[in-house]
Amino acid sequence: MNSSVIVKIISIVFVVSVLFAGNGNATSDPLPVTPVQNVDLARYMGLWYEIARLEHFFQEGCRGSTASYTLSPTGEIEIINRCVKEKDNSLRSAKGRAWSVDPKGNARLKVSFFWPFRTDYWIIDLGRDYEYAVVGSPNRKYLWILARKPEMEKDVYKHILELVAKQGFDVGKLVRKP
Repeated sequence: MNSSVIVKIISIVFVVSVLFAGNGNATSDPLPVTPVQNVDLARYMGLWYEIARLEHFFQEGCRGSTASYTLSPTGEIEIINRCVKEKDNSLRSAKGRAWSVDPKGNARLKVSFFWPFRTDYWIIDLGRDYEYAVVGSPNRKYLWILARKPEMEKDVYKHILELVAKQGFDVGKLVRKP
């Protein structure tokens, strides 16, 4: 074989190995993102404090973030998200709506802050007394850890980090803001 044929074979092997990288055995794959079995939407309503999140442009430079949920007579959830902009200490808010796409358990929701854009909002962990909630998306792009109080106990936070890591979220990218 001449050297140009060998180079072509090595190049093809390299390209194929790059294309199929990460498609190894299933035991290394994270668990799928799984919502909780059931959410009582009436109990879920109210004010939530953000404890941690995966950073996104729409929350960039925000601290002290809260989410307030109100159940409307139509069954939709009205949302008001607020934060303080670190740059100038101004209050920022965004209004949106959510609706269940899981009528049995209400743990899988769709959220929209401006039509026609919407995204998945899955409640993947929930405190027994609704004292905390973990919300994420099945594609793992979004994750919020929320609580009814502005602070969370360390052991509860540790439990949540273990749970979301098992479901494939990158906990190293979580941002905690006061």
